[in-house]
Amino acid sequence: MFDIGLNLTSSQFAKDRDEVVARAFTAGVKGLLLTGTNLHESEQAQRLAQRYAHCWSTAGVHPHDSSRWTNNSAESLHKLAKTPEVVAIGECGLDFNRNFSTPEEQEKAFTAQLALAAELGMPVFMHCRDAHERFLALLEPWLDKLPGTILHCFTGSRQEALDCLNRGLYLGITGWVCDERRGLELRELLPVIPADRLLVETDAPYLLPRDMKPKPASRRNEPAYLGHIVESVAHWRGDDPQWLAAQTDDNVRRVFGVQF
Repeated sequence: MFDIGLNLTSSQFAKDRDEVVARAFTAGVKGLLLTGTNLHESEQAQRLAQRYAHCWSTAGVHPHDSSRWTNNSAESLHKLAKTPEVVAIGECGLDFNRNFSTPEEQEKAFTAQLALAAELGMPVFMHCRDAHERFLALLEPWLDKLPGTILHCFTGSRQEALDCLNRGLYLGITGWVCDERRGLELRELLPVIPADRLLVETDAPYLLPRDMKPKPASRRNEPAYLGHIVESVAHWRGDDPQWLAAQTDDNVRRVFGVQF
């Protein structure tokens, strides 16, 4: 199992980061991709990926932080992306749900990062919330220039999933699918995702699976819980969990080019 979305730079992990990583590998996780959401956290994620074995990172600016995008941002990301730990540009994309940055700022930063990923020949690690049509419109001109496109933490509709899959995207599935209140639609569409386009992630410390038994004492999610997500996804798809874990590992190797 490989966790493609872990916010290890979060302050929620400040006191026990080493133990969190150790628990993940003890639980059977084979590799971790540490998410960069702005320039500072991308640098932090890269340093943490250097520190821990079988860890890699992304480098990018999340739509929430797009208002901070400057002409120097692409240069800083370009330099960071040249390090061996960084294997994708992102997390980037659009989030019209909260609009912490204006839509115009988000679109500028997203397009600039797509251009950077194309220039470097790197996959792009993306976020989309309440912006599906505009997200695809901005992404589409770049699809034939990018070696891989990953929409992480997918929580959209069946039609949105098909729209993304028809354009060659990989979809990252989190513990959202374990939520009996919000995850039912996602459960039902899991079988339409081809196994060779499916990725799994915790998005820790967020999105703790609600159906874990016994419930963890803390509401903080951890990469050690990835196995629960894999078993749940396999159950709702009708797959063998071990087979699905191996398949998603193969997908990680193919799209990110990492060996673990």
